[in-house]
Amino acid sequence: MTRTTPPRPLDVEALFPELAAYRGTTTRLHPRPGAPGVSASSVGGPMLWPADEPWPVCTEAHGRGHGRRPADVHREREVLARAWAREPLSGPTEEDLRLLDELGREHRIPGIHETDPLPLIGLAQLYRRDVPDLPAGPDGCDLLQLFWCPFDAHGPSGHGLLLHPRWRRSAEVGEVLEIPPQPQVVGFAGYVPEPCVLRPEQVVTYPFAGLLPEELCARIDAWEEALEEAAEQQEGDGDADEPICYQYDLSIPSGWRVGGFASWHATDPFPMDCPACATPMRLLLTIDSSEWDGGSGSWKPLEEGDLPAFLSARPTEVVVGRAGELNVFACPTDPGHPHRWSIQ
Repeated sequence: MTRTTPPRPLDVEALFPELAAYRGTTTRLHPRPGAPGVSASSVGGPMLWPADEPWPVCTEAHGRGHGRRPADVHREREVLARAWAREPLSGPTEEDLRLLDELGREHRIPGIHETDPLPLIGLAQLYRRDVPDLPAGPDGCDLLQLFWCPFDAHGPSGHGLLLHPRWRRSAEVGEVLEIPPQPQVVGFAGYVPEPCVLRPEQVVTYPFAGLLPEELCARIDAWEEALEEAAEQQEGDGDADEPICYQYDLSIPSGWRVGGFASWHATDPFPMDCPACATPMRLLLTIDSSEWDGGSGSWKPLEEGDLPAFLSARPTEVVVGRAGELNVFACPTDPGHPHRWSIQ
């Protein structure tokens, strides 16, 4: 089934004509649970990976022998989904609770050293033929594959994530690796994606307000403040709707998306320049913890308008940081240059 973004609550360019000069597009991926194959774009699905090519691993020094088993993480989600789908709504049974307690246990794997090769988790793969806003990869590559380490133990802080993007030419892959290696345990369940098919949809998008010209940003802020004041005055009526917001309703869609503009709602915007050539980088991909939430419900697809958020907002089960989003940037001059990312 396709997924269709509802029309925006109002025509933002009619209010602020200058925004037409900054209009862009982004492709919402709309991941939903399914059974994708290796030849399909997916989140958490099987990778088109050559059987004779080593699977990517993490070799950074950090603990890797204590955590939850990936199979237990998947099983826990199945049990909970089944429990909350029962009619009448009753939640987990006593038997379910005993099983969930067992599945939630952490395990120790003896004999593992902190620099032993740790298989990365296959997060997503995207074919250019499926995703309109996915740029060309280096040397004609048409497939972007993303992997990450299942432990928060990287970078200067020792608590960051490790993302490993890989471009390839899909036509050159012969025999495909059928059973890729996987970590025995993971440090965080949010690193374990559920297999999801994609329903890409290209939509219009606008930059984060703080990156617009100062005068235009000030006018947008003043317009939002006026809407908020009007909503406060109507609160006594009991029928007041949440005021429309540029950030959450009119500019940058929620959920997984490719291309467009990055949101900087958790930090002040800061330059994302290529570490190899200093060129300002462009947003490649956003990995979001939810497809919508209470503040971004206007982006809920028309086909899912009647579904409550707790049943449909987190189809991938991926969690970035504190339920935020990961913005991955690429060099527009040379897509083979190293990527950078920011968590919001």
